[in-house]
Amino acid sequence: MRRFVFVLVLCLVGHPAAYATVFGQVQGVVHDTQHRPVSGASVTIHAAHSAFTTTTSTNREGAFALPAVPLGDYLVTVTQVGFRVVEQSITLASNTTPVMHFELPVGSVSESVTVSTDAGGANINSVTPTALIGREDIAQTPGADRTNSLAMITDFVPGAYMTHDMLHMRGGHQVSWLLDGVQIPNTNIASNLGAQIDPKDIDYVEVQRGSYTSDVGDRTYGVFNVVPRTGFERNRQAELVLTAGSFLQTNDQLNFGDHTEKFAYYASLSGNRSDYGLSPPVSQVHHDASNGYGAFGSLIYNKTPKDQFRLIAQIRNDTFQIPYDPDPNSFENAQFDSSGLRDSQHERDGVVALSWLHTFNSSTVLQVSPFFHHNRADYEPNVNDTPVATTSDRTSNYGGAQASITTEIARNTLQAGFYSFGQHDSYLFGAVFNDGSGNTNFSLPDSASGGVVETFVSDNYKATNWLTLIAGLRQTHFQGQFSENEVDPRFGVAVRIPRLNWVFRGFYGRFYQPPPLLTAAGPVVQFAQANNTDFQPLHGERDEEHQFGVQIPLKGWVLDADTFKTRVNNFLDHSNIGDSSIYFPVTVDGALVRAWEVSLRSPRLWRFGQAHLAYSNQIAEQRGAITGGLICAPVSSPQCDADPGYTPVDHDQRNTLNVGFNASLPWRATASTNVYYGSGFVNGSPDPTTPYPNDYLPEHTTFDLAIGKSFGERTTVSVNALNVGNRRVLLDNSLTFGGFHYNDPREIYGEVRYRFHY
Repeated sequence: MRRFVFVLVLCLVGHPAAYATVFGQVQGVVHDTQHRPVSGASVTIHAAHSAFTTTTSTNREGAFALPAVPLGDYLVTVTQVGFRVVEQSITLASNTTPVMHFELPVGSVSESVTVSTDAGGANINSVTPTALIGREDIAQTPGADRTNSLAMITDFVPGAYMTHDMLHMRGGHQVSWLLDGVQIPNTNIASNLGAQIDPKDIDYVEVQRGSYTSDVGDRTYGVFNVVPRTGFERNRQAELVLTAGSFLQTNDQLNFGDHTEKFAYYASLSGNRSDYGLSPPVSQVHHDASNGYGAFGSLIYNKTPKDQFRLIAQIRNDTFQIPYDPDPNSFENAQFDSSGLRDSQHERDGVVALSWLHTFNSSTVLQVSPFFHHNRADYEPNVNDTPVATTSDRTSNYGGAQASITTEIARNTLQAGFYSFGQHDSYLFGAVFNDGSGNTNFSLPDSASGGVVETFVSDNYKATNWLTLIAGLRQTHFQGQFSENEVDPRFGVAVRIPRLNWVFRGFYGRFYQPPPLLTAAGPVVQFAQANNTDFQPLHGERDEEHQFGVQIPLKGWVLDADTFKTRVNNFLDHSNIGDSSIYFPVTVDGALVRAWEVSLRSPRLWRFGQAHLAYSNQIAEQRGAITGGLICAPVSSPQCDADPGYTPVDHDQRNTLNVGFNASLPWRATASTNVYYGSGFVNGSPDPTTPYPNDYLPEHTTFDLAIGKSFGERTTVSVNALNVGNRRVLLDNSLTFGGFHYNDPREIYGEVRYRFHY
């Protein structure tokens, strides 16, 4: 506990610095048709889907700057007496500073000119491949707005898919969530099944995949930067969302919000349940109900033009029954017998984050954010489970702070800062042996404390309008049962080809991921040793990434292609506790992930709709023995002789494709589709007599459809159909949460959205 308190004190008294945020800066120049600067012009940026606006004026050189603008889609309007009104649209990514140019034609101020720009095209300000998904995309994409759905990511992001009830991306499943620019710490590996945030509470989510600058954290697999809804899109307006459909499912929410010039608030209450929750071990569904409820709140207060306070708070509770195969003689139960399990998983997650933003001048912004995160995952058995009733309960509490300052000097955007938290975990591990083995039942509580202090420095240098150079260092100190230190360099370059406006980018970087605070002693170790295993502490994962990519804009279309290679030492993954279905974190000697990816988004086509495509060709492999967690013992025995070569990890899928279209139809109707194709995950069987004799399990394709219609200004009705063809295949045979996993069955449900004033 002393270590926890020590690290927490460091969090709260550390110096103000910089860290990844949901904000960017907009800069520009306004001139007339003779390229003379226009001073005193009014520049207003207006959010595309809410009432958020901010305004500034040009200086004597015609320049302007708008700091601390949340990421998203905007319309920028410039007005000046004696000139026409000029407008440009822009999509703003986090931690970027696009430079806009406005030419004001002479004319009446009542006349306007809309300038067609490449703002939604290639991004010269960043080397990070990024997808930006807004709440309109989430609302229209089939099934994406349900509480525990991650379709907003898997449908739009290359190399992202669900298997054994976990989101996997770029060869792993340790991803980072940022809420309102605050990274939510979670060092545990695959212990929770519920989503971090309800999609209905999201305004935008920015998905970054690899090539992170040094202000963005430790997990190379994916970073989800969430801008929550704020109330700026509301004027004392509430929305009631009700759904009902197959498997007796319902997914409901009441949300409301309002804003003034200085204050905005948004709050929601949600509840969900279904007879189908987790991927079952057979095509039938047994003992698979799920239910949950939660609350979310966002407050923004602009005390002065230079000081803003932001508060984010949420809490969620989820319960999942663990599905099982009721036929003890089935092929699946012959390999892992789940027929005797009647287990459940109980989860709770709560977050509170307070941010203070202070604008010193047009190019310098400070953010200070203390936070607290509570996370709980309890795996509870029926006491009569056979062969063993295994209990695995964990509660984690994180307290810490981050702070951010961003400033510009000449052509450099400079950042330097820290992120830190203290962590305390409580465990309960127990086993009741119902197999007649004579093993002694046990229930063992335990606890562990630790923390992380991370500092960084980075520079984004715009050498010219066609060349951006990025460099930085990130230093991490981990303190638990042992301490580890790591200093990681990161370098990137982005080059825009004139006339074509293609942007080529390259990146090299290293990463360190702190390990879970996992301990084992007494009966746990004795039980492990009796089953040819032993326990070793987990150490941090170290990654090295090389990535090259190109963005190609053409008439509003944007094609983004990249190829990357990530080498991993001490690969953090999961295994099983004996013949149970409980995840247990482990580290493997090494891993190698290689892929090339393509994403494509269209403009509005014929005012009819927008298309999107995400494709990944990926090879994810691991090498060597398990080095931490429950390892094979004794190491010198023949059965512990691990293959030093590379073999596919259990979630390796070579080809993953999503193609979708969101259409606006006559009579205020909409239609959205998504087609998913997966070539199949590894873990087939070399035995030709089994149902799946190949190395890879069957390929699979699903088709999703949503059709909606608005009635007046208040009511929207839609019908969603997921996996319309009800194509069922064995998706994965990792022995986790009930054993094998078939893909989701067909689900059909209706949704009503009713908006009203209060």
